[in-house]
Amino acid sequence: MGLIWQVLLNGIFLGGLYALMALGLALVWGVLNIVNLAHGAFIMLGAYACYYLYTGAHVDPFAALPLAMAMLFLLGYLIQRYVLNLIVRSAMFNTLLITFGIDVVLTYVAQIAFSADFRTINPPYAGNNFQLLGATVPTVQLLTFVVAIAVTVALSTFLFRAKMGRAIRATAQNLSAARLYGVDPRTLYAFTFGLGAALAGAAGGLYGLVSQVNPYIGAPLTAKSFAIAIIGGLDNPLGVIVGGLFLGIVESFTALYVGPTYTSVASFGILVLVLIVRPTGILGRTA
Repeated sequence: MGLIWQVLLNGIFLGGLYALMALGLALVWGVLNIVNLAHGAFIMLGAYACYYLYTGAHVDPFAALPLAMAMLFLLGYLIQRYVLNLIVRSAMFNTLLITFGIDVVLTYVAQIAFSADFRTINPPYAGNNFQLLGATVPTVQLLTFVVAIAVTVALSTFLFRAKMGRAIRATAQNLSAARLYGVDPRTLYAFTFGLGAALAGAAGGLYGLVSQVNPYIGAPLTAKSFAIAIIGGLDNPLGVIVGGLFLGIVESFTALYVGPTYTSVASFGILVLVLIVRPTGILGRTA
């Protein structure tokens, strides 16, 4: 029983990070109808931003998260404003090609700037842990989970309470009606894409605390984020939390009972099942 509780706890912690990873991709996809294939590259850059803020400027990794988010927001805003806005209403295939190209460029630049060495953010408290009902709880993983859920809840509150958040939701639901109320789609799209990149930056900083980082982690993280966004539902940030937690728990038990090499098989098997049974996702709205 103690082993099952430990695996369940590990899955919950992993799922919280997964939810934050997928949140930015789900937001951009749901509002702009763009599947951002560069999303994983943004996560990677967020990890490097926190790494160098910690190692170079001695900023605590958790305190560095807002700085990393600001950097990624600016990058995402500029990319959407001056690149993606040019083709935002064209066929989805075009946006896939553009974002894939951005992913390749960012990965190549990161390789030149940071090298292909694996790096991990190791603050002094990285090895701290405590016992909870017989399970070992690493302090960093617990803090990562709390921050990931807090950011996700903050985004949900922003979308439903703030004026800009309501404008984003209105544009996602009915662009023509939003324009009648004075919403400028180009500016709002750039803000939304920047917000998605900022969320990816936060996820990257947390990812660097619990795993190794190199310039090539982007593609698998994009695929994972895609699966979680579909499983949870694109139109509800809380659905992304549920999807992330669900997938994290499934992967943890799969690693224990089947083998760690089969975790991706389990993830995408669940994705296929959800697409068949409930295409709108676990908490997505039905037509």
